[in-house]
Amino acid sequence: MTELRVRAAAPEDVDGVLAFWKVAAEGTSISDDRAGVERLIARDPGALLLAESGGVLAGTVIAGFDGWRCHLYRLAVHPGRRRGVGSALLTAAEERFVRLGGRRADAMVLVRNEIAQHAWGAAGYGPEERWRRWVKPLTG
Repeated sequence: MTELRVRAAAPEDVDGVLAFWKVAAEGTSISDDRAGVERLIARDPGALLLAESGGVLAGTVIAGFDGWRCHLYRLAVHPGRRRGVGSALLTAAEERFVRLGGRRADAMVLVRNEIAQHAWGAAGYGPEERWRRWVKPLTG
């Protein structure tokens, strides 16, 4: 595998990230649009991390920290480039959280995504069965 580079996304990456998620991400989000990704990058410039191999986008993760909790979203790895990309992204995200004062990270993982369940477990994460996610759309 070509050397992997992890960096924060910039505004000029938005279209590429959105196209990448259509290929590599499981499921969709209400925020999977230009305005949503631009807002994320503007509000927290270091949160959206990109992994590139040979100048090509190989993976993403959103490492959001609100000052209280560390949340991981959109860990997506290109299906043809799986070796080490997810691990590199999670390491970068966890290092970011520690620098910001975070003490525990959590991830949103689709129950039906067995590949992701295995990957998160291999990275040291475990399901928290005592909690359930409650959601209310704020628009539309």
